[in-house]
Amino acid sequence: MNEQDIMMKDNFDRTMVDQRIEALRDTRNRILQSAKRMIYINFQKEGIHKYPAALEDPNLKTGDEYDVSFLGYPHRHIFHINVSIEVFHNDRDIEFIQFKRFCERLLSEGVVQLNYKSCEMISDDLYQQIASRYPERDIHITVSEDNENGCTIYYNTTKPYQSIKI
Repeated sequence: MNEQDIMMKDNFDRTMVDQRIEALRDTRNRILQSAKRMIYINFQKEGIHKYPAALEDPNLKTGDEYDVSFLGYPHRHIFHINVSIEVFHNDRDIEFIQFKRFCERLLSEGVVQLNYKSCEMISDDLYQQIASRYPERDIHITVSEDNENGCTIYYNTTKPYQSIKI
């Protein structure tokens, strides 16, 4: 291979590398522009609740090491709640502190009540109130008892199989 052939190959290789770098930059920019943006808040609420079925259901009142019949009596928890909500731009589409105060108020003023509800039921109740105020947004809610056991529910406006890969 002569010097001219080597120079042509190097130019070809540089052109391919430059094209690849440009293609990757374009892909990053497309992803950046279409990225799903969400904010989240965390808060806690002390509550007393019970699971009445635990006193009677043989799947719960087992009489062995798996027995959870005690859940049928009122007991205290600190409910830890995380709410993520879709935003459409980066400049405080929904302001964190205002959103947190709104969500906390739902529980403190009894709009959403704990009573005999599971973490999943509490999440659904929160979702109904949040979606009424902030419609057509994806919302993810995690509710746990004592930050130990709980649920996460994804309330998505678009089903994953309907999304388009960039």
